[in-house]
Amino acid sequence: MPLPKVTELELNEIKIIEPKVFCDARGYSCEMFSSADLKAVGIDCKFVLDYQSYSKKKGTLRGIHFQNAPSAQAKIMRVLTGSLRDVVVDLRKNSPNYGKWTSIVLSASDFKQIFIPRGFGHGFVTLEDNTTVLYKLDDYYNSETARTIRWNDPEIAIDWQIDKPIISERDANAVSLNECDICF
Repeated sequence: MPLPKVTELELNEIKIIEPKVFCDARGYSCEMFSSADLKAVGIDCKFVLDYQSYSKKKGTLRGIHFQNAPSAQAKIMRVLTGSLRDVVVDLRKNSPNYGKWTSIVLSASDFKQIFIPRGFGHGFVTLEDNTTVLYKLDDYYNSETARTIRWNDPEIAIDWQIDKPIISERDANAVSLNECDICF
């Protein structure tokens, strides 16, 4: 199989992975995960967990979530059904991009995946009803290190392109970037 196409977003460590998709009259086939191929394109993580998320309604916003060290997580995410606007925030305090964000629209039909290394916060807003997301994570969930930053923090100023998202209690009660105990 040919290596996937990899493109870096504005925050250079954030990568979009596009697998080679083979289509014919029957449908399609593609290789969605190969640790050897990822290593060949500069992503060298040992993924230990797959996690799936389903959002019933368009306008569901999840994030900005991350886990502090020592349980920080790198992740590869892809959309299985529907579409979303994916947002990533640099939370590494010594980075020249600290507090900056980037976003991309991902859909089930484009097969694109996003790689988010450790040290970044992540969130998304669904653009369609019935959106399902699959994550590959390189560490397990740890409730003691899990953190949430306010989705509408004016210091970060993310343009979610939505005014009244559907959010969880966790996201509604999140702290600002300045109030969060980030350990990167």
